Amino acid sequence: MYDKIKETAAWLQERMPAHPTTAIVLGTGLGRLAEEISVTLAIEYKEIPNFPVSTVEGHTGRLIFGKLGQHDILAMQGRFHFYEGYSMKEVTFPIRVMYELGIKTLFVSNAAGGMNPDFEIGDLMIITDHINLFPEHPLHGPNFPTGPRFPDMHQVYDKALIREAEVIAAEKGIKVQHGVYVGTQGPTFETPAEYKMFRILGGDAVGMSTVPEVIVAHHCGIRVFGVSIITDLGVEGKIVEVSHEEVQKAANAVQPLMAGIMREMINRNA
Repeated sequence: MYDKIKETAAWLQERMPAHPTTAIVLGTGLGRLAEEISVTLAIEYKEIPNFPVSTVEGHTGRLIFGKLGQHDILAMQGRFHFYEGYSMKEVTFPIRVMYELGIKTLFVSNAAGGMNPDFEIGDLMIITDHINLFPEHPLHGPNFPTGPRFPDMHQVYDKALIREAEVIAAEKGIKVQHGVYVGTQGPTFETPAEYKMFRILGGDAVGMSTVPEVIVAHHCGIRVFGVSIITDLGVEGKIVEVSHEEVQKAANAVQPLMAGIMREMINRNA
């Protein structure tokens, strides 16, 4: 696998128009943030050696090189999920490639169901920690030389980046929540009993992505900032039937707010 990572990174390095140190993973309904990017090169995943291909509606499936403001960035327009049938090594393959390309800071986004009773649909939740409930661990197997066999996890989400986001949100008058993201395998949405269990465990929001990517990024020493858009509620008395289309719609409605925060964070930190 490590040989394939090196091969893919070398293939991309031959084509990259610049050498960004910041990357963004755009999740469900959030791919339109790509419209904020002045694209200099866009490559379909299917064209990249060894890359998986996104199969989920709302995930375009392109690797984008360009500028956000005045800063060079790399963006994944569409991610890979464990529920699509990929192994965790495949799900996190792009993050390993990012490290080889020189990425130092990773911004991740997702759509999530909120269990915190203070949350409402459309809230932005800054991720402060996570609970990993995936049945396969992304670091399982031989250790990659990018980090220790047993990485410390007490501060996965960068506190300085969180503080920066809070300042920017306050300046822009954008309401933000904070919370713990629970990562599950999907693809079913949660039952009322599962929402209740995740809340008892200490979770504020739940989704089917992000955690594997963040674990691998942390293992590589990449700084991480994560945000969830609360697209449905798992709060007792507020739980209603939900569909993927409704999740996309709710995420799209809030996307400009998230884009504003991330764009300004990159402008100040890149």
